[in-house]
Amino acid sequence: MMGYKMEGIQKVWVDDKVELAYQFINSKQSSKPLLLFLHEGLGSIGQWKGFPNIVCNQQNLDGLVYERYGYGHSTPFFEERKPDYLYKEAEYFLPLFLQKLGLENREIILVGHSDGASIALIYAALFPNKIKAVISMAAHVFVDELSIKGIKEADAIYAKDDKLKNRLKKYHFDHVDSTFFAWSKMWQTPEFGKFNIEHLLSYIKAPILAIQGKQDEYGLPRQVESIVENGANKNNEKLFIDDCQHSPHIQAQEIVLDAIQKFITKNLKL
Repeated sequence: MMGYKMEGIQKVWVDDKVELAYQFINSKQSSKPLLLFLHEGLGSIGQWKGFPNIVCNQQNLDGLVYERYGYGHSTPFFEERKPDYLYKEAEYFLPLFLQKLGLENREIILVGHSDGASIALIYAALFPNKIKAVISMAAHVFVDELSIKGIKEADAIYAKDDKLKNRLKKYHFDHVDSTFFAWSKMWQTPEFGKFNIEHLLSYIKAPILAIQGKQDEYGLPRQVESIVENGANKNNEKLFIDDCQHSPHIQAQEIVLDAIQKFITKNLKL
């Protein structure tokens, strides 16, 4: 099967083993914040379906989308994933990645989905002075029973036939199995079951817009409640969307775009 060809994909070595793929949106307006997009646990640049471009054009801001280690055009997994992988993405890979691109001092608006939203929250807690705002969509701040139920169902679908595998292979190529199982197996381990970042949320100075579909199959509403209640900024907001599952930016795009527009206008002077 042919892979999903993306225009403008570039790569950078962040250390001597891992090369990350990325794509800039618009030109470099260094005086304004950069929108940084972090994909879901099975995601890639292509799977955003153009959403980053729409947000960047709507806000008249530069954007940066990238694929994490093990995903898409980036270096495939060459070792077993560890339970602290979300922390490692925020503490190690993302700072190195931004440094390699000369963006370590750039003000950033984080836009994360699912795993990517969890990483965004961890990063915003670790580097609070660099972040202007966080858009969190379907984030996990702890492991709940719905998360595990959804992952077990995804496992069963993946094993049943090749439909899901072939859809993902379009974006993750010949390492699709390692990408899928790094996600599904890790989430079902007792070690990862202890994952909880609620203690970090109070370190996030930036305002957070926490979005979740009311029919999200991977997370309970209390994920959003915890983010909004525990984050330090008084302007934190929550948005639950009717008739929407785990991908609000795809399934309820107009509602999400409108919410982002109002949130950024209210909280940032651009």
